[in-house]
Amino acid sequence: MVYHGLPLFDGQPLVVLDETIKHIGELAAIVILFITGLEITPREFLRGGAASFTIGALGVIVPFAAGFIILTIYGLDSFEVLLIATALTATSIAIYIQVLTELGKMQSKEARLILGAAIVDDILAIAILSVVVTMVQSGDTTPQIMDIAFLILKILGLFAVLLIGAVFLIPRILHREKLWRSRGSIEGITTAIFFGIAGIAAYVGLSPIVGAFAAGMAVASTKLIKQVEEYAQRLQFIFAPLFFAIIGAQVDLRGINLEVLIIAGIIIAIAILSKLVGCGLPSMLFLKDKTKSMRVGIGMVSRGEVGLIVAGVGVTSGVLSTAVYTSIILMVAVTTIITPIWLKKSYKEKLSSDIVR
Repeated sequence: MVYHGLPLFDGQPLVVLDETIKHIGELAAIVILFITGLEITPREFLRGGAASFTIGALGVIVPFAAGFIILTIYGLDSFEVLLIATALTATSIAIYIQVLTELGKMQSKEARLILGAAIVDDILAIAILSVVVTMVQSGDTTPQIMDIAFLILKILGLFAVLLIGAVFLIPRILHREKLWRSRGSIEGITTAIFFGIAGIAAYVGLSPIVGAFAAGMAVASTKLIKQVEEYAQRLQFIFAPLFFAIIGAQVDLRGINLEVLIIAGIIIAIAILSKLVGCGLPSMLFLKDKTKSMRVGIGMVSRGEVGLIVAGVGVTSGVLSTAVYTSIILMVAVTTIITPIWLKKSYKEKLSSDIVR
């Protein structure tokens, strides 16, 4: 499938999105998920315990269920409903880390809870993405519940094995000084590692981005993380704009009409409310504080890379219509914009009330 942009020169588009460009976008997604994994060590993941798992799991279940039920009632195609519901599950780890670091609140209880929950959220979202992609590829939207449960458990099990293997092997490889004495060797080895593990993930039936994410988490626990992060920043300068540009270029602005705005409005409302309910309310059980619990819900609202990847999977497979695809992109954009503003406002309001007292 070839995607054409707006006609800018003599009726011709500036860029034609052919298969080669699409493959570049897929490589960019692998790089982005590796960089996301660098923000979390396995120890940080385990530190959250039951609280993080509970909130992260509900942060996936509630948006998926709400999206599936409401959009089915609205009358969208079953495959489209599945992909939209999947896009609603993800949380952008990078957005809230940036905001809380800027505010100096990364060590607060709610920040640590958001971190653990977001990790669980993203892993489960990626697992669901793998299930939905399998269903889309097979053309079967009505598998048995036990089949879905088995597939999710299989994916989580494979991810656990992949992560344990990565955590065991990668530090041993990177800590061999002979391998990285020469200039640029650590960057080359790191690149080979995360693309290699992404390939292994694809070979065993997982999405390649799952492998890249696991590789990032494993590298995050090594003593070379600072050097790898510097390299990752350079990769991000190249691949992040490419990824977002390729995804965004597939949005046909000529297709924005009343139907798109209505669908986008519904999806955005579900995206915000489902995270506030699914993550904010359960946080009360662990934080015993309404304001802090509300911040957990707000921090989980932003959708990020996984949401865009879901949209990309849908449009490249021909499952999503232009209207629905554009609506998902609008949802990701709106939630990404409002989350940092809303989160900062929440902390500033608390600071103002403390000063008044």
